[in-house]
Amino acid sequence: MGIRSLLAKPAASWLEKKTIEWASKPVETQEKILQMLLAKGKDTAFGADHKLAQVRTHQEFVQAVPIVDYEQLAPYINRVKAGEENVLWPGKPLYFAKTSGTTSGVKYIPITKDSIPNHVGSARNAVFSYIHETGKAQFLDQKLIFLSGSPEMEQVNGIHVGRLSGIVNHHVPKWLRTYQMPSYETNCIDDWETKLDKIIDETITQRMSLISGIPPWVQMYFDKIQERTGKQIKDVFPDFSLFVYGGVNFEPYRKKLFETIGKRIDSIELFPASEGFFAYQDSQEYEGMLLLLNHGIFYEFIPVEEYGQPNATRLTIGEVELNKNYALIVSTNAGLWGYSIGDTVKFVNKAPYRVIVTGRIKHFISAFGEHVIAEEVEKALRITLQYHPEVEIVEFTVAPQVTPSDGLPRHEWYIEFAKTPANMPAFERRLDEQMRKLNIYYDDLITGNILEPLHVKPLPKESFINYMKSQGKLGGQNKVPRLSNDRKLVEGL
Repeated sequence: MGIRSLLAKPAASWLEKKTIEWASKPVETQEKILQMLLAKGKDTAFGADHKLAQVRTHQEFVQAVPIVDYEQLAPYINRVKAGEENVLWPGKPLYFAKTSGTTSGVKYIPITKDSIPNHVGSARNAVFSYIHETGKAQFLDQKLIFLSGSPEMEQVNGIHVGRLSGIVNHHVPKWLRTYQMPSYETNCIDDWETKLDKIIDETITQRMSLISGIPPWVQMYFDKIQERTGKQIKDVFPDFSLFVYGGVNFEPYRKKLFETIGKRIDSIELFPASEGFFAYQDSQEYEGMLLLLNHGIFYEFIPVEEYGQPNATRLTIGEVELNKNYALIVSTNAGLWGYSIGDTVKFVNKAPYRVIVTGRIKHFISAFGEHVIAEEVEKALRITLQYHPEVEIVEFTVAPQVTPSDGLPRHEWYIEFAKTPANMPAFERRLDEQMRKLNIYYDDLITGNILEPLHVKPLPKESFINYMKSQGKLGGQNKVPRLSNDRKLVEGL
């Protein structure tokens, strides 16, 4: 056992005790976070505009601070970009995390001195939580790879601007950096395919034990290694024992990924975003990710059916219910206030509070009033694959077809198969059957002959890779939307 794995176990034990302290007092912990945010925010321009100095309770906070998205907060962010201090948070942010928005173009999300520990420390804590639960730590003594965006940054009025993964890369602790791959120079390559080839050059002879990244891009990394070596990943990296991922639901990729690896390995799911690191998988045994209630973020939850309404209910942690979809709203020590991050979550446990990510507010299909969400299409596909074990999925997305050239309107599933169904009509029927079970409105539309059963549209190899490349979104932290309420994406495909 190496020095890293030896020291990690007592550190993991210490962290677990600290986590239990705040996780066992969720309401009290969140109240302390709210009061801290108010104390810091009252002397800012936002605080003056919204009279935060007079706010004492959550109910007063609801009256003072409206729910906003990026476009509504942009006037304040633009003042920060112009060099003004004390606008959303005391002083100026250390960074802007640059991210692409679906409606607002490029977004600039502030990261402050107070918020950077949340972004940097939470992934480490997820790994330590895994070590504490399983007793496995030897992977720390081998090489670790993080497939991420470029760490190169620009400056706007003294504030560094870059991709979140690149920003975090600058804060990797020294004890870990000597084992981290790829090299800084390779990580700075912008073109994903060129970068991936270089990453393989650097890693293929190394003893890789932990691999981290968004599943479709990790799969692409594995596929290229297989093309080059003709071997399964377990034979190229025999020490590979832990996969860390986030950004998308892993289930559609799981079967193909593990087949490529050639063995089952443990995995840790993360819930990071430019706006904050919200949760991580703290157990290999229980479902969901531990919501981080003591990390400078105050959470509110709006029932999805009320989202967008003027007086939508804003629940705190002690008021949520299990197995109900909520839009996630955050106020943070980076200066975001009443900010809708666009994700929906569902609680699967309350002791401690664990969530799963169920979709995006703006990613749904309701062309006919059915309001199908990502959780439903992913679950329908997962169950269908259990009945068709020969099938492997590379990627997929779903869109409505309102004006077909023949037949009734319908949902169309655009799927890139690694291995196609032996019986496609049976696969379609099973998939449609699962969708009808999961969404009663969809079932009513089929029963009422408003829609016909869904159609599966098989796509050629690398369709999604070529589409993402055409959009300048190949690799890094970019993800394919699971579903859209229009046909822009599928027309691009």
